Amino acid sequence: GYDTLVAEGEVRAVLVNGLEVQTAAAGTEVQLVANQTPFYGESGGQQGDSGRIVTSSGAVIIVRDTAKHLGDVHAHIGIVDSGTVAVGDAAEFTVAADRRMRVRANHSATHLLHEALRRRLGDHVGQKGSLVAADRLRFDISHPKPMTADDIAAVEADVNERIRTAAAVGTRLMTPDAAVAAGAMALFGEKYGDEVRVVAMGGEDEGRSYSVELCGGTHVANTGEIGVFKIISESAVSAGIRRIEAVTGIGALDHFAHESTLLHEAAGALKTTADDLPARVVALIDERRRLEREVVDLRRKLATGGGGGADQREIGGVTVALRRLEGVPARELKGMVDEIKTALGSGVVVIAAVDEGRVSLVVGVTADLTPGVDAVQLVRAGAEALGGKGGGGRPDLAQAGGADPERIDAALAAIEAVLAQRAVAA
Repeated sequence: GYDTLVAEGEVRAVLVNGLEVQTAAAGTEVQLVANQTPFYGESGGQQGDSGRIVTSSGAVIIVRDTAKHLGDVHAHIGIVDSGTVAVGDAAEFTVAADRRMRVRANHSATHLLHEALRRRLGDHVGQKGSLVAADRLRFDISHPKPMTADDIAAVEADVNERIRTAAAVGTRLMTPDAAVAAGAMALFGEKYGDEVRVVAMGGEDEGRSYSVELCGGTHVANTGEIGVFKIISESAVSAGIRRIEAVTGIGALDHFAHESTLLHEAAGALKTTADDLPARVVALIDERRRLEREVVDLRRKLATGGGGGADQREIGGVTVALRRLEGVPARELKGMVDEIKTALGSGVVVIAAVDEGRVSLVVGVTADLTPGVDAVQLVRAGAEALGGKGGGGRPDLAQAGGADPERIDAALAAIEAVLAQRAVAA
């Protein structure tokens, strides 16, 4: 299938559910093996071809995938759409041309991408896996850290420059040793026989082809057929391994169209133009931060000013300020406790707050009382009443949590009881 997408062949085996049969009628899922085929069997990361097979008796097999077994046995996987296929039938094999075109464009792009990555990031970059499909390509490389935005832009620009040259893609058959000696790069996971295909592309660069690799996959005739290249994501797979996903040709145009639609929808929602959208988003973020600060200030004033379920009383000669708050994040409570302690001068502060169904309990004790009143002891008593365990901190400030807002009153009562017992003991 390197040179043609249509060829004649003879059906040599038909398998149904993994067992050889002599015939298979319409509606049967089959694997079909022929004496020769233009279909590419999945290997080296490139997905297998799809298409159709029409036998001399009129049977039609719709092929959805092609697998490669036992080295070089190609199994056409699909369903008998009409008629009956039989071992020994002559047939015409036709690869789905549009899908093959997209796959080979993506495969050739992986070669250009590989070389561009090595030039940008360093010679340590090596292929650690790949997927070449009709709609996208995925390329895993050895690299210790995330690519920067500048790295991604530079690699994209390099690949697209090579695409624009529309330079011919050359293929030679050589021995593996001769190929490597000539500068070809052997790829991770590939198994090579006595003869290998050496694929060169990207035009001449300092006296040699831009990219030279050992590869048994299908490729474009010239890099211009790739059309355009776009990286859509870069992420970690594992320690020291990065994954790049990209699209080419029609897939890239579809990606650009989708992003353009999203851009204009976002601009419309914010009542601005696409050009002014970044500035509008920055302004909204600044406004949100300002409003969040105002909300924090208002919640602090509410807590320290006596509203929102405030309670202040004397227990055993100690002033105790109790606050029950709703919708206040736990991260804001310690600051509130410190402010109320400052306002009291001498006393104990207890705040119980509910946020997204979780209860946070913070207890503060002014410095003059810490020799006899321990915030950790108080917060642990409250946590136990909440149905939780533990809680900790310092004698002057401690925190705990729970999952049952209905038990807040019990928690506050438990803390009051500990303070009352202290007063009796004193």
